[in-house]
Amino acid sequence: MKYFLTFVVAGILLSCTALTKSPYSKIEYEAGACFGFCPIFKIVISPDRTAVIEAEHFTFTTTEGRGYDPNLPKEGTFKTTLKQADYDKLISLLNGLDIKTLKKFYGSKNTSDLPTSYLRITFADGTKKEIEDYGKGGTEKLNQLYQFIENLRKSQSWTKVN
Repeated sequence: MKYFLTFVVAGILLSCTALTKSPYSKIEYEAGACFGFCPIFKIVISPDRTAVIEAEHFTFTTTEGRGYDPNLPKEGTFKTTLKQADYDKLISLLNGLDIKTLKKFYGSKNTSDLPTSYLRITFADGTKKEIEDYGKGGTEKLNQLYQFIENLRKSQSWTKVN
């Protein structure tokens, strides 16, 4: 019994040290409007995998034959805990970006009707990086990240909180 308890305690300690601390204290992504049916929302993801979406339009609802109308009521606030595999994939995508070297702005304002994405990263050391991407044409890896984050709307179980 004594050895069994030692084994259990050692297993617990090893499993706790195997968890890696996220290099990000907050991940924010905002999808802006276009003249059509672009999803409009802001998502904030914490290192404990908690995610909150402020859904404006076309985030969880269907288009119902109409385009963007700022007078329509907002969809609401939704919360979830990201699946571990999805959170790990998100961190992997972020780590592959070399975020601190990316430009602050991508796109051309000479074209109209393109949605703007905002990526705001707060690092564990308190430093921040913000990227504004008009038309989502920054880099291939940024586009992969945007698509992954936008797909979280459909791949997680969200609960409406208001």
